[in-house]
Amino acid sequence: MSDFPFDTILFDLDGTLVDSNRDLAPAVNHALVYAGHGPIAESEIRNFIGGGAALMLRRALEAKGEQPSDERMAELTDVLLKHYWAHIADNTVPFDGVVATLEALAAKGCKLAVCTNKIEQPARQLIEALGLTHHFVAIYGGDTCGPGRSKPEPDMLLAAIKVCGGTRAAMVGDSTYDVRAARNAELPVVTLSFGYHDVPVSELGGDVLIDHFADLPAALAKLG
Repeated sequence: MSDFPFDTILFDLDGTLVDSNRDLAPAVNHALVYAGHGPIAESEIRNFIGGGAALMLRRALEAKGEQPSDERMAELTDVLLKHYWAHIADNTVPFDGVVATLEALAAKGCKLAVCTNKIEQPARQLIEALGLTHHFVAIYGGDTCGPGRSKPEPDMLLAAIKVCGGTRAAMVGDSTYDVRAARNAELPVVTLSFGYHDVPVSELGGDVLIDHFADLPAALAKLG
């Protein structure tokens, strides 16, 4: 039996495992142009990511001064998603150190799972396109556990732990959605100084903050 303090590690996807803003930003701007607005800088769109595609788009529209109706949101979210799904891995890459770190954690006996607010089907599509699927026992999306059960609700975290057969789990993420979900699931959480932050890094509220993905095993050992 491994002396590593955790047997299950749960990961957010966008901004944690992968730099997906490279493809999300063009999809947001495609929807904005369709809606009659000008594009937004990729660096600004990074700050809109975290609560799923619809919330990301709503933030972008609000930045343009529009308060969209539910009908408008449904139409534009569909426009965004169709574009994004067609270009989901054109430019997206894992963050530096991700693959080696996943392999290192697996070597310590950890089961790994993804818990993302991205819809499950495109999440799986992206993970497969990047050749990462084999690293994960489970992949949970924002719609997997039903309406209204995405992060910060703890449902997908608890379900993933059960599938992994774990008893000692930790969460890794880059936003308050990840931190609050971990707290609601009564799990420790490692946060990242990189990624897509919905608040300043100092306000994320995780247990340990790391600057590079390769720092994760040592941070988890310290946290445990």
